[in-house]
Amino acid sequence: MSEHLSSCGVPHMVLERHRIAERWRSERWDSLVANGPAWHDRFPGMEFPDTDPDAFVHKERVADYFVAYAKQIAAPVRCGVEVKEVRRNVGRSGFRVETSAGVIDANYVVAATGPFQRPVIPGLVPQQAGVMQIHSNAYRNPGQLRQGAVLVVGAGSSGVQIADELQRAGRRVYLSVGPHDRPPRAYRGRDFVWWLGVLGKWDGEAKNPGKGHVTISVSGARGGQTVDFRRLAAEGMTLVGQTESFKDGVVTFAQDLAANIAQGDANYLSVLDEADAFVARNGLDLPLEPEARKIGPDPQCMTDPIRTVNLAEAGITSIIWATGFTVDFSWLKVDALDEAGKPKHRRGISTEPGIYFLGLPLQSGRGSSFIWGVWHDAKFLADHIVTQHKYLEYKSPTRR
Repeated sequence: MSEHLSSCGVPHMVLERHRIAERWRSERWDSLVANGPAWHDRFPGMEFPDTDPDAFVHKERVADYFVAYAKQIAAPVRCGVEVKEVRRNVGRSGFRVETSAGVIDANYVVAATGPFQRPVIPGLVPQQAGVMQIHSNAYRNPGQLRQGAVLVVGAGSSGVQIADELQRAGRRVYLSVGPHDRPPRAYRGRDFVWWLGVLGKWDGEAKNPGKGHVTISVSGARGGQTVDFRRLAAEGMTLVGQTESFKDGVVTFAQDLAANIAQGDANYLSVLDEADAFVARNGLDLPLEPEARKIGPDPQCMTDPIRTVNLAEAGITSIIWATGFTVDFSWLKVDALDEAGKPKHRRGISTEPGIYFLGLPLQSGRGSSFIWGVWHDAKFLADHIVTQHKYLEYKSPTRR
């Protein structure tokens, strides 16, 4: 956003509560890498230095990249400044922005905080249940957890990677799998992000407006591999359905494991079908990959699903809730949010004139919550701000 505003000659400042890219450093697990390759998960104006373009960059290097980019574009960032409240001025244009460093008067405000504000932990298992419970944003490494087995709830990118890391560290792992999409990491010599691009899916909108987001199981860990729940089960992981309830030390799971994995398989195969059709239609010389269509046998935990687990009897001492986040725009005291506290907007342009949002999922398309996608959405918003500013500056020529 700062880059585009500077290009348009718009004076501005960027307020950051902590350090630049703080959450990449302090609210993600130690071994996390980007879920997309370095050639793709970046801004157009700078590559990752000294990095294989096909590599998946470690989280610390991603944070360093943001710092270096801010320096490259001379972004006027003020770190350690928390925005407490934003209210519209009375009787004049603009907004009063109360911060930890004093009051700022602004003509426009862009909320570029993204969607991952407040971790969501379902209130199923009470704290007095005798097990350690943390959200995935608080997980760092296996040594942080109590000795014993671990239940990971949520099989999106975070849940799958954490569960796999724990199993490789010698832990007994139960993974609660809900509905998901499961794309190939790569196919016919091209990464999944490339296929999304040429198939026009980065511009896609929500499949089912009004319905909840379907999580995507994809990983860049260990050089990038397709998530395969059957392989995880064959390696010793116990798969269970969605976590439904808890009572008297017993967790109950839905009988939907096989259906959820079948849904993921269907998504996986549909991507292969579309990719093959694209190759044939365009006469591309990309190698065939028949092995990609082979799906292994269902493990016992799918054919004979486990419906209940007694935590004590199973030796489960820790639960990791990889159950996502919700937004928190409570500091925006303007008419820009619906009854659920979610932004009311069109492509980031708020229903409250002068307020903008950036980094929201599906803000303009599927790419909106990715590093490169934010760059394009920010350009759209900067152009809108400049246009609005020109309208306000207009003065009627003197009539003769």
